[in-house]
Amino acid sequence: QVQLVESGGGLVQAGDSLRLSCAASGRAFVTYAMGWFRQAPGKEREGLSCISGPEGSTYYSGSVKGRVTLSRDNAKNMVYLQMNSLEPEDTAVYYCAADITSCHREMKYWGKGTLVTVSS
Repeated sequence: QVQLVESGGGLVQAGDSLRLSCAASGRAFVTYAMGWFRQAPGKEREGLSCISGPEGSTYYSGSVKGRVTLSRDNAKNMVYLQMNSLEPEDTAVYYCAADITSCHREMKYWGKGTLVTVSS
């Protein structure tokens, strides 16, 4: 069982940067694939970035590639999403997710999300 708690969201202006954090519980954290997703009002959930396992490959969605960086600190059971050059279109609830197998759309464990609002 893994519990995930996101933090770091808030109201920012276009062009600003923000770092989201995800605190994970569970002794096997280091073996889990960890990902970040978001859901904007009226839109489907979108996968942003994911890392497969402790030293696995990191994937980025084309919509955010070059503006976001995913990192994980296995010693602290933390995953981060650094977001730069934020745009109003980035306004959404951002979710952290985990899965024992791999990165995919229907990962097994989800946090409750943190709201990011980008004003123009």
